[in-house]
Amino acid sequence: MILQERMRELRKEKKETQAQVAESIGVTWRQYQRFEAGTNLPGYQNFCALADHFGVTLDYLAGRSDQR
Repeated sequence: MILQERMRELRKEKKETQAQVAESIGVTWRQYQRFEAGTNLPGYQNFCALADHFGVTLDYLAGRSDQR
């Protein structure tokens, strides 16, 4: 559950909509919505794209570290 919480937290910090993040990483809004809801997990490429978009490490995004 940490991944979804971190994604939502980071998106809100950047004051972005789900559609804006989805467009930035190259997925549909619906697909991103599913990532954030926890019904689907992002694949490796999308996971990396999310970390790059938010400017955090993969470990932070996955909840393995508290250092961004």
